[in-house]
Amino acid sequence: MNWFALAFGAGWIASFFVIRASMRRRGLSWRQFYGHGILAALDDLSVETLAWAAVGFLVWAARDGTLRLLSPLTLSGIAYVAIFIFVWGEGRRQIQFQRPAGIVLGESLILIGAYAIAEHLAFRGSPEVWAGPVPYVLGAAATVVGAATIAIIVPPFIKGDEGHRILERIEQQGEKVQAEYVPPTHECPHPERWKMLDSQTSELEVLDFLKSIVMTVKPELIVETGTFIGYSSIKMAEGLKANGFGKIITIEYDPAIFAKAKERIDASGLGDWIEYRNASSLETKIDGTIDIFFSDSHLPIREDEIRRFLPQINPQGLILVHDASSHFAVVRDAVLRLEAEGLISTVLLSTPRGLVVAQKRDGRK
Repeated sequence: MNWFALAFGAGWIASFFVIRASMRRRGLSWRQFYGHGILAALDDLSVETLAWAAVGFLVWAARDGTLRLLSPLTLSGIAYVAIFIFVWGEGRRQIQFQRPAGIVLGESLILIGAYAIAEHLAFRGSPEVWAGPVPYVLGAAATVVGAATIAIIVPPFIKGDEGHRILERIEQQGEKVQAEYVPPTHECPHPERWKMLDSQTSELEVLDFLKSIVMTVKPELIVETGTFIGYSSIKMAEGLKANGFGKIITIEYDPAIFAKAKERIDASGLGDWIEYRNASSLETKIDGTIDIFFSDSHLPIREDEIRRFLPQINPQGLILVHDASSHFAVVRDAVLRLEAEGLISTVLLSTPRGLVVAQKRDGRK
Protein backbone atom coordinates (compact mmCIF):
# COMPACT_ATOMS: atom_id res chain seq x y z
CA MET A 1 0.00 0.00 0.00
CA ASN A 2 1.25 3.47 -0.90
CA TRP A 3 0.89 5.10 2.49
CA PHE A 4 2.21 8.42 1.29
CA ALA A 5 -0.48 8.67 -1.38
CA LEU A 6 -3.09 7.54 1.14
CA ALA A 7 -2.03 10.20 3.66
CA PHE A 8 -1.93 12.86 0.95
CA GLY A 9 -5.39 11.90 -0.35
CA ALA A 10 -6.94 11.67 3.12
CA GLY A 11 -5.62 15.13 3.89
CA TRP A 12 -7.19 16.53 0.74
CA ILE A 13 -10.54 14.93 1.55
CA ALA A 14 -10.46 16.53 5.01
CA SER A 15 -9.51 19.82 3.42
CA PHE A 16 -12.46 19.63 1.03
CA PHE A 17 -14.94 19.11 3.86
CA VAL A 18 -13.39 22.04 5.72
CA ILE A 19 -13.81 24.21 2.63
CA ARG A 20 -17.48 23.26 2.40
CA ALA A 21 -18.04 23.94 6.10
CA SER A 22 -16.29 27.29 5.83
CA MET A 23 -18.46 28.24 2.85
CA ARG A 24 -21.63 27.34 4.73
CA ARG A 25 -20.80 29.37 7.81
CA ARG A 26 -19.82 32.38 5.71
CA GLY A 27 -22.81 31.94 3.39
CA LEU A 28 -20.64 32.00 0.26
CA SER A 29 -20.93 30.44 -3.17
CA TRP A 30 -17.84 28.97 -4.87
CA ARG A 31 -17.42 32.20 -6.85
CA GLN A 32 -17.72 34.33 -3.73
CA PHE A 33 -15.49 31.98 -1.74
CA TYR A 34 -12.50 32.63 -3.95
CA GLY A 35 -13.29 36.27 -4.58
CA HIS A 36 -13.90 37.82 -1.16
CA GLY A 37 -10.46 39.34 -0.66
CA ILE A 38 -6.89 38.05 -0.61
CA LEU A 39 -6.47 38.08 3.17
CA ALA A 40 -9.86 36.43 3.73
CA ALA A 41 -8.96 33.76 1.16
CA LEU A 42 -5.63 33.19 2.93
CA ASP A 43 -7.49 32.83 6.24
CA ASP A 44 -9.59 30.06 4.70
CA LEU A 45 -6.57 28.49 3.01
CA SER A 46 -4.66 28.34 6.30
CA VAL A 47 -7.51 26.47 8.00
CA GLU A 48 -7.83 24.07 5.06
CA THR A 49 -4.07 23.45 5.10
CA LEU A 50 -4.14 22.69 8.81
CA ALA A 51 -6.90 20.11 8.27
CA TRP A 52 -4.92 18.56 5.43
CA ALA A 53 -1.72 18.42 7.52
CA ALA A 54 -3.44 17.05 10.64
CA VAL A 55 -5.10 14.15 8.82
CA GLY A 56 -2.10 13.51 6.60
CA PHE A 57 0.35 13.32 9.51
CA LEU A 58 -1.89 10.98 11.52
CA VAL A 59 -2.46 8.62 8.57
CA TRP A 60 1.24 8.58 7.72
CA ALA A 61 2.14 7.98 11.39
CA ALA A 62 -0.12 4.89 11.41
CA ARG A 63 1.41 3.35 8.27
CA ASP A 64 2.88 0.41 10.20
CA GLY A 65 -0.49 -0.41 11.79
CA THR A 66 0.16 1.35 15.10
CA LEU A 67 0.07 4.94 16.26
CA ARG A 68 2.99 5.62 18.56
CA LEU A 69 1.93 8.49 20.76
CA LEU A 70 5.40 9.90 21.34
CA SER A 71 6.61 9.75 17.74
CA PRO A 72 7.22 13.10 15.99
CA LEU A 73 4.66 12.29 13.26
CA THR A 74 1.90 11.45 15.73
CA LEU A 75 2.60 14.49 17.85
CA SER A 76 2.64 16.64 14.72
CA GLY A 77 -0.79 15.30 13.75
CA ILE A 78 -2.14 15.97 17.26
CA ALA A 79 -0.58 19.44 17.31
CA TYR A 80 -2.13 20.33 13.96
CA VAL A 81 -5.51 19.05 15.14
CA ALA A 82 -5.26 21.32 18.19
CA ILE A 83 -4.14 24.31 16.10
CA PHE A 84 -6.96 23.61 13.63
CA ILE A 85 -9.57 23.57 16.42
CA PHE A 86 -8.27 26.87 17.76
CA VAL A 87 -8.14 28.72 14.44
CA TRP A 88 -11.50 27.28 13.35
CA GLY A 89 -12.95 28.90 16.44
CA GLU A 90 -11.06 32.08 15.60
CA GLY A 91 -12.68 32.01 12.16
CA ARG A 92 -16.11 31.81 13.77
CA ARG A 93 -15.28 34.72 16.05
CA GLN A 94 -13.93 36.60 13.04
CA ILE A 95 -17.35 36.39 11.38
CA GLN A 96 -19.36 37.22 14.47
CA PHE A 97 -17.18 39.94 15.99
CA GLN A 98 -15.96 41.60 12.78
CA ARG A 99 -12.33 40.65 13.39
CA PRO A 100 -9.92 41.67 10.61
CA ALA A 101 -9.24 39.52 7.56
CA GLY A 102 -5.78 37.98 7.90
CA ILE A 103 -5.88 37.38 11.65
CA VAL A 104 -6.51 33.64 11.24
CA LEU A 105 -3.57 33.43 8.83
CA GLY A 106 -1.31 35.30 11.25
CA GLU A 107 -2.26 33.17 14.24
CA SER A 108 -1.87 29.97 12.21
CA LEU A 109 1.64 30.92 11.12
CA ILE A 110 2.68 31.80 14.68
CA LEU A 111 1.40 28.52 16.12
CA ILE A 112 2.81 26.39 13.29
CA GLY A 113 6.17 28.10 13.49
CA ALA A 114 6.37 27.78 17.27
CA TYR A 115 5.47 24.09 17.12
CA ALA A 116 8.02 23.40 14.37
CA ILE A 117 10.79 24.90 16.48
CA ALA A 118 9.67 23.06 19.63
CA GLU A 119 9.40 19.73 17.80
CA HIS A 120 12.88 19.88 16.37
CA LEU A 121 14.35 20.92 19.69
CA ALA A 122 12.65 17.93 21.33
CA PHE A 123 13.46 15.34 18.62
CA ARG A 124 16.87 16.34 17.41
CA GLY A 125 18.56 13.34 15.87
CA SER A 126 15.34 11.45 15.18
CA PRO A 127 15.13 10.04 11.63
CA GLU A 128 11.51 11.26 11.45
CA VAL A 129 12.46 14.97 11.54
CA TRP A 130 14.57 17.08 9.25
CA ALA A 131 18.21 17.47 10.15
CA GLY A 132 20.09 20.74 10.13
CA PRO A 133 18.98 24.32 10.63
CA VAL A 134 16.21 24.38 7.99
CA PRO A 135 13.32 23.55 10.39
CA TYR A 136 14.41 26.30 12.77
CA VAL A 137 14.72 28.83 9.98
CA LEU A 138 11.31 27.93 8.53
CA GLY A 139 9.69 27.90 11.97
CA ALA A 140 11.19 31.25 12.89
CA ALA A 141 10.20 32.70 9.52
CA ALA A 142 6.60 31.51 9.89
CA THR A 143 6.39 32.98 13.40
CA VAL A 144 7.83 36.33 12.31
CA VAL A 145 5.58 36.56 9.24
CA GLY A 146 2.53 35.68 11.36
CA ALA A 147 3.38 38.25 14.02
CA ALA A 148 4.07 40.89 11.36
CA THR A 149 0.73 40.16 9.68
CA ILE A 150 -1.15 40.70 12.93
CA ALA A 151 0.90 43.80 13.75
CA ILE A 152 0.02 45.31 10.37
CA ILE A 153 -3.70 44.51 10.20
CA VAL A 154 -4.89 44.87 13.80
CA PRO A 155 -4.07 48.53 14.70
CA PRO A 156 -5.94 50.12 11.75
CA PHE A 157 -8.80 47.68 12.29
CA ILE A 158 -9.13 48.66 15.95
CA LYS A 159 -9.16 52.35 15.01
CA GLY A 160 -11.95 51.77 12.49
CA ASP A 161 -15.69 51.93 13.15
CA GLU A 162 -17.59 48.69 13.68
CA GLY A 163 -20.46 49.85 11.50
CA HIS A 164 -18.08 50.53 8.62
CA ARG A 165 -16.51 47.09 9.07
CA ILE A 166 -19.95 45.54 8.75
CA LEU A 167 -20.53 47.48 5.53
CA GLU A 168 -17.23 46.15 4.16
CA ARG A 169 -18.13 42.58 5.06
CA ILE A 170 -21.55 42.89 3.44
CA GLU A 171 -19.91 44.32 0.33
CA GLN A 172 -17.48 41.40 0.15
CA GLN A 173 -19.57 38.48 1.36
CA GLY A 174 -23.22 39.52 1.34
CA GLU A 175 -25.57 39.01 4.28
CA LYS A 176 -26.11 35.86 6.26
CA VAL A 177 -28.36 34.87 9.15
CA GLN A 178 -26.39 33.44 12.07
CA ALA A 179 -26.81 32.69 15.74
CA GLU A 180 -26.79 35.68 18.09
CA TYR A 181 -23.27 36.39 19.30
CA VAL A 182 -23.52 38.36 22.57
CA PRO A 183 -22.40 36.67 25.80
CA PRO A 184 -25.07 35.08 28.04
CA THR A 185 -26.53 37.24 30.79
CA HIS A 186 -28.46 36.27 33.90
CA GLU A 187 -31.68 37.42 32.24
CA CYS A 188 -30.89 35.73 28.89
CA PRO A 189 -28.69 32.67 29.47
CA HIS A 190 -29.17 31.21 25.95
CA PRO A 191 -28.56 33.99 23.38
CA GLU A 192 -27.80 31.37 20.72
CA ARG A 193 -31.53 30.65 20.50
CA TRP A 194 -31.97 33.99 18.74
CA LYS A 195 -30.80 34.91 15.23
CA MET A 196 -28.97 37.95 13.92
CA LEU A 197 -27.64 39.41 10.68
CA ASP A 198 -24.87 41.47 12.24
CA SER A 199 -23.79 42.98 15.54
CA GLN A 200 -25.50 46.34 14.91
CA THR A 201 -28.89 45.28 13.58
CA SER A 202 -31.54 44.15 16.07
CA GLU A 203 -32.07 40.42 16.50
CA LEU A 204 -34.35 38.98 13.81
CA GLU A 205 -36.97 38.16 16.42
CA VAL A 206 -36.90 41.76 17.64
CA LEU A 207 -37.35 42.99 14.07
CA ASP A 208 -40.47 40.83 13.76
CA PHE A 209 -41.63 42.15 17.15
CA LEU A 210 -41.26 45.74 15.94
CA LYS A 211 -43.50 45.01 12.97
CA SER A 212 -46.06 43.36 15.24
CA ILE A 213 -46.00 46.33 17.64
CA VAL A 214 -46.67 48.72 14.76
CA MET A 215 -49.56 46.61 13.52
CA THR A 216 -50.94 46.36 17.07
CA VAL A 217 -50.86 49.97 18.31
CA LYS A 218 -51.50 51.63 14.89
CA PRO A 219 -49.13 54.63 15.23
CA GLU A 220 -49.35 57.68 13.02
CA LEU A 221 -45.77 58.79 13.69
CA ILE A 222 -42.75 56.64 14.52
CA VAL A 223 -39.34 58.16 15.24
CA GLU A 224 -36.28 55.90 15.07
CA THR A 225 -32.78 56.98 16.06
CA GLY A 226 -29.96 54.92 14.64
CA THR A 227 -31.10 53.69 11.23
CA PHE A 228 -27.91 51.75 10.65
CA ILE A 229 -28.52 49.96 7.32
CA GLY A 230 -32.28 50.09 7.48
CA TYR A 231 -33.58 46.70 8.59
CA SER A 232 -35.67 47.96 11.50
CA SER A 233 -36.98 50.92 9.49
CA ILE A 234 -38.15 48.58 6.75
CA LYS A 235 -39.76 46.16 9.22
CA MET A 236 -41.72 48.92 10.91
CA ALA A 237 -42.66 50.34 7.51
CA GLU A 238 -44.10 46.93 6.61
CA GLY A 239 -46.35 47.31 9.65
CA LEU A 240 -47.37 50.82 8.56
CA LYS A 241 -48.19 49.57 5.09
CA ALA A 242 -50.32 46.78 6.54
CA ASN A 243 -52.13 49.41 8.65
CA GLY A 244 -52.62 51.63 5.64
CA PHE A 245 -51.45 54.83 7.30
CA GLY A 246 -48.62 56.40 9.28
CA LYS A 247 -45.01 57.50 8.76
CA ILE A 248 -41.61 56.66 10.21
CA ILE A 249 -38.84 59.23 10.51
CA THR A 250 -35.51 57.45 10.88
CA ILE A 251 -32.30 59.30 11.76
CA GLU A 252 -28.72 58.17 11.05
CA TYR A 253 -25.70 60.35 11.86
CA ASP A 254 -22.94 58.54 9.93
CA PRO A 255 -22.94 59.58 6.24
CA ALA A 256 -21.50 56.30 4.89
CA ILE A 257 -23.95 54.18 6.84
CA PHE A 258 -26.80 56.52 5.93
CA ALA A 259 -25.98 56.07 2.23
CA LYS A 260 -26.26 52.29 2.59
CA ALA A 261 -29.54 52.63 4.53
CA LYS A 262 -30.94 54.99 1.88
CA GLU A 263 -30.00 52.52 -0.83
CA ARG A 264 -31.68 49.66 0.99
CA ILE A 265 -34.83 51.63 1.83
CA ASP A 266 -35.16 52.91 -1.73
CA ALA A 267 -34.88 49.34 -3.04
CA SER A 268 -37.45 48.01 -0.54
CA GLY A 269 -40.46 49.60 -2.20
CA LEU A 270 -41.46 51.10 1.16
CA GLY A 271 -40.01 54.56 0.63
CA ASP A 272 -43.48 56.17 0.77
CA TRP A 273 -43.71 55.17 4.45
CA ILE A 274 -40.18 56.18 5.48
CA GLU A 275 -38.55 59.58 5.80
CA TYR A 276 -34.80 59.18 6.31
CA ARG A 277 -32.51 61.86 7.66
CA ASN A 278 -28.73 62.08 7.79
CA ALA A 279 -28.59 64.15 10.97
CA SER A 280 -27.94 64.16 14.71
CA SER A 281 -30.81 62.77 16.76
CA LEU A 282 -30.06 65.41 19.39
CA GLU A 283 -30.42 68.27 16.92
CA THR A 284 -32.93 67.34 14.22
CA LYS A 285 -36.43 68.77 14.64
CA ILE A 286 -39.47 66.50 14.74
CA ASP A 287 -42.93 68.02 14.27
CA GLY A 288 -46.00 66.42 15.79
CA THR A 289 -46.79 63.86 18.45
CA ILE A 290 -44.65 60.70 18.48
CA ASP A 291 -46.62 57.47 18.92
CA ILE A 292 -43.62 55.11 18.91
CA PHE A 293 -40.10 56.23 19.75
CA PHE A 294 -37.41 53.63 19.00
CA SER A 295 -33.96 54.48 20.36
CA ASP A 296 -31.23 52.38 18.73
CA SER A 297 -28.38 54.82 18.15
CA HIS A 298 -24.99 55.43 19.79
CA LEU A 299 -25.18 53.85 23.27
CA PRO A 300 -24.04 56.83 25.41
CA ILE A 301 -26.65 59.22 23.97
CA ARG A 302 -29.76 57.08 24.43
CA GLU A 303 -30.72 58.81 27.68
CA ASP A 304 -30.29 62.27 26.15
CA GLU A 305 -32.48 61.22 23.22
CA ILE A 306 -35.29 60.05 25.45
CA ARG A 307 -35.15 63.18 27.58
CA ARG A 308 -35.18 65.36 24.46
CA PHE A 309 -38.16 63.71 22.79
CA LEU A 310 -40.12 62.77 25.91
CA PRO A 311 -42.36 65.89 25.82
CA GLN A 312 -43.44 65.00 22.28
CA ILE A 313 -44.22 61.35 22.98
CA ASN A 314 -47.87 60.37 23.21
CA PRO A 315 -48.68 59.32 26.82
CA GLN A 316 -50.47 56.30 25.35
CA GLY A 317 -47.60 55.66 22.94
CA LEU A 318 -44.53 53.48 23.38
CA ILE A 319 -40.86 54.09 24.04
CA LEU A 320 -38.68 51.24 22.76
CA VAL A 321 -34.98 51.09 23.59
CA HIS A 322 -32.68 48.44 22.14
CA ASP A 323 -29.40 47.19 23.69
CA ALA A 324 -30.72 47.37 27.26
CA SER A 325 -29.50 44.02 28.59
CA SER A 326 -27.17 43.86 31.57
CA HIS A 327 -24.38 43.41 29.01
CA PHE A 328 -25.01 47.03 27.91
CA ALA A 329 -25.04 48.64 31.33
CA VAL A 330 -24.84 52.22 30.06
CA VAL A 331 -28.25 51.87 28.39
CA ARG A 332 -29.88 49.71 31.04
CA ASP A 333 -28.78 52.04 33.85
CA ALA A 334 -30.02 55.07 31.91
CA VAL A 335 -33.48 53.56 31.44
CA LEU A 336 -33.75 52.55 35.08
CA ARG A 337 -32.61 56.02 36.10
CA LEU A 338 -35.39 57.58 34.02
CA GLU A 339 -37.85 55.22 35.69
CA ALA A 340 -36.52 56.07 39.16
CA GLU A 341 -37.07 59.75 38.38
CA GLY A 342 -40.71 59.00 37.65
CA LEU A 343 -40.46 59.90 33.95
CA ILE A 344 -41.26 56.49 32.43
CA SER A 345 -42.65 53.08 33.35
CA THR A 346 -40.46 50.30 32.07
CA VAL A 347 -40.59 46.62 31.12
CA LEU A 348 -37.26 44.92 30.37
CA LEU A 349 -37.63 42.18 27.77
CA SER A 350 -35.03 39.44 28.12
CA THR A 351 -33.69 39.25 24.58
CA PRO A 352 -29.94 38.68 24.04
CA ARG A 353 -29.22 42.40 23.70
CA GLY A 354 -32.24 43.53 25.67
CA LEU A 355 -35.29 45.53 24.64
CA VAL A 356 -37.12 48.10 26.76
CA VAL A 357 -40.84 48.66 26.30
CA ALA A 358 -41.86 51.80 28.20
CA GLN A 359 -44.41 54.58 28.46
CA LYS A 360 -44.08 58.09 29.80
CA ARG A 361 -45.92 58.66 33.08
CA ASP A 362 -46.84 62.28 32.58
CA GLY A 363 -50.29 62.59 31.02
CA ARG A 364 -51.09 58.89 31.03
CA LYS A 365 -54.59 58.04 32.24
